[in-house]
Amino acid sequence: MRSAKAEVTLLYTSKLKIKPCTGEFHCWFKKPGQCILKDDMQSVYEILTDSDILILATPVYIPLPGNLQNLINRLLALMEPILENRNGRTRAKFFDKVKIKKIILVATSGWWELGNFDTVKHIAKEIAANVNVEFGDTILRPHSTALSSHPDDKKIIIKTLVEAGYQLINEGKISPDKLELISKPLMPFEDYLKEETDYYLSIKKSKKLK
Repeated sequence: MRSAKAEVTLLYTSKLKIKPCTGEFHCWFKKPGQCILKDDMQSVYEILTDSDILILATPVYIPLPGNLQNLINRLLALMEPILENRNGRTRAKFFDKVKIKKIILVATSGWWELGNFDTVKHIAKEIAANVNVEFGDTILRPHSTALSSHPDDKKIIIKTLVEAGYQLINEGKISPDKLELISKPLMPFEDYLKEETDYYLSIKKSKKLK
């Protein structure tokens, strides 16, 4: 994205001090748009308000890392407390001052199948619908731990990721062939299971020897 002259701010939730939302709805009913909690999220609000695209990048946990979930919950302060029915669902929207027009998901998973991303994809899609912005492309890399043992494929995938970021900024969308290449299987499912099992057993054996 930077190679396409976009201004990118990279935030690591694990390095930010973001408290969990208390659920008091102070930012909706007492002082709309103002979170009662004072922490690093205040600077995040400023960055998001002036951004065109929000990219949620995460490994798949069960389903999300706690720090990222805290940030997502605290997005409520950027949402105008006026509800409406959109396609049979209760929805809100960002305040007009928030420039975000698109949300994109980038996710990795240690497990083999793309289906392991379904819950995370659903969450990201629901966030976009709740704030009334476009849900863009999903960039997914399954069995990402296997990249270390497939260096040639790794180089191709990283190169394609760079091209995808460039394309996103210049064309507003990533072509399906690039998304497919980024997500392509590196090995048959049976080989993946064997490799993961062998790795676990080697660790177990090593611990016994110690």
